[in-house]
Amino acid sequence: MAMAWVWTGMVVLSLVFGLLTGSLDAVANAALEGARSAIDLSISMAGVLCLWSGVMEVMSACGLSASLSRTFRPLLRRLLPNACRDEETLAAISANVSANLLGLGNAATPLGIRAAQRMSRGCGGTASDELCLLVVLNTASIQLIPATIASVRAAAGCRTPFDILPAVWLASVLSVAAGLTAARLLSRAGRSRP
Repeated sequence: MAMAWVWTGMVVLSLVFGLLTGSLDAVANAALEGARSAIDLSISMAGVLCLWSGVMEVMSACGLSASLSRTFRPLLRRLLPNACRDEETLAAISANVSANLLGLGNAATPLGIRAAQRMSRGCGGTASDELCLLVVLNTASIQLIPATIASVRAAAGCRTPFDILPAVWLASVLSVAAGLTAARLLSRAGRSRP
């Protein structure tokens, strides 16, 4: 709801300043050009996202994504011991982490929602520390292959969309480390409060 107010305010301000400065035609042209650019970007990204979603389906069909998920289970059992007692929840979390690792945020979202729904059972309407940690891990999402970012760069005309890999790896590791540290500190602070 707040974003609707922000966008509405920006449009109204643009129109008001366009009227006051006598450049309402330029505002209208910019709006139409922006809409055309948004459609072009969406169509070009759709192809790349379909490709990576197809790759994820092939990985699932040949068992590679299940193998990747099994690789993360020991680490996830240490991070989320209560959630990992349920095998279905562990499978959803592992698949979610695997999809995030491959940079497939769109494919990771339903898996993360399913894991969060399973983890929220029995919480009584208040998120547990482990559920909060899952949200932090999803938000930080460590990536080996930033497929979505690369597709945006390719759609914008970049000839080498994957040349950002070292920066993405460093930013991913730092964001996950910062997120895990903050989640642990806030969890301890919450438990020490009366």
